[in-house]
Amino acid sequence: MLAWTFATVHRVQIAVITRFLFLPDNPIKPIDYRKVNGLNTALIDPFALPNAQGSLTLINNFIFSCARTGFLKGLAKGITGLAALGRSNISIPVQINKVFPSTPNCFAICLSRSISQPGVALFGSRGPYNFLPGIDLSKSLVYTPLLLNPLGKDSEPDKPILSSEYHIGLTSIKVNGKMVALNNSLLAINGEKGSGGTKISTVVPYTKLESSIYKAFILAFLKEAASSAFNLTTTKPVKPFAVCYPASAVKNTQVGPAVPIIDLVLDRQDVVWKIFGSNSMVRITKKSVDLWCLGFLDAGVNQMVSSWVGAPSIVIGGYQLEDNMLQFDLQSKKLGFSSSILSKGTDCAKFKFPTKIV
Repeated sequence: MLAWTFATVHRVQIAVITRFLFLPDNPIKPIDYRKVNGLNTALIDPFALPNAQGSLTLINNFIFSCARTGFLKGLAKGITGLAALGRSNISIPVQINKVFPSTPNCFAICLSRSISQPGVALFGSRGPYNFLPGIDLSKSLVYTPLLLNPLGKDSEPDKPILSSEYHIGLTSIKVNGKMVALNNSLLAINGEKGSGGTKISTVVPYTKLESSIYKAFILAFLKEAASSAFNLTTTKPVKPFAVCYPASAVKNTQVGPAVPIIDLVLDRQDVVWKIFGSNSMVRITKKSVDLWCLGFLDAGVNQMVSSWVGAPSIVIGGYQLEDNMLQFDLQSKKLGFSSSILSKGTDCAKFKFPTKIV
C-alpha cells in the first residue's frame, strides 16, 4: 500500500524531458487553447511515496507536467497543482498499477476538512485503512457498482470516447427518511448524449443538482427542517446558497449540525450513502453573519460539458466527500463508501501513518 497526504510536497527533481507535449487543464475554469501560445512539455521523473512498511517506494518514469500559475485560477487558496485520479492512461492510480501489476488496481481517498491537517490517498490496497484511535475503515465500507459513461467530454459525433470520470447509480433521494419525488429518467446515464446519472467530483466544491431535482430536494429539506423534530426557520441566505439558518438555532451533534439526514439510495434499497449535517451544511461567518447553509447548488437544465456531450444530472462535490472514506476499486468496478466517519469517532486527518519513513 502506498500513501500520500494531500499536503505533502514530494521530493522530486525534474530530470528527463520527454519528446511529447501535454495540455494542462483546470477543471474549474477550462482553458481555451485557441488563446494559448504553445504547449507544455510532459516530464518523466522518479516519484517516491511512503508504503505500509514505513519506507519510500520509488516509481521510475512517472509522467507529470508543469504549468503556469495562471492555470490555478479558480481553485482553492493554497492549491499548487492537481492530482489526476481518473481512468486516463497517465492518472496516478493507473501509473502505479502499471509499475506494480500484482497489487490490487484500486485506490482510496479520505479528504480532510482541516486546512492544517491533511487527508490521505492510498494506492494499491483494499485495506486495512487504519485510523486513530485504532479503527480499520476498510471494514466500514458499503459497495456499489462504478458505472461507465460511454461518452466522455472529449467525444466527437463520429468518435465516442469513454469518460475517464467516476459515475454511480443513484436511484432515489430521501430527506429525513421520506422519498423525494424526482424524474427518475434523469438519474440514468443517457448513452446517446452522455447526459444524466450521478458523477463523483473532488473539483466541484458543492454538490450540484439538475434544476428539477434541486427544486424538489430543496422543498423536501425545507419541509423536514421546519417540522417539530428540528423546528428550524430560514433566514436571508448568503450566495451561492439558497437555504440558510441562524447558527444559534441549530444544535450540534457528533456528525455536525442537527438537520434532516439526506439518503442517497444507490443500486439497492439497503445501499445508502448517508449525508449528515457535517457534509450537508456549510458554516458562513463574516461580520455580523453566523449561518448554517445547505451546501447544494442548482446546476441548471440541459447543461453541456462540451459541444457534443451533456452534463450529469447530479455531481457529488468535494464538501460532501469530506471525512468520508472512498475506495475506487477499478479492478472490481465498484465504489466502497463509508458515509461520515465522524460517527465512528475519527476523521480523515487521523490516518495512522507508519512510524518511520526512510
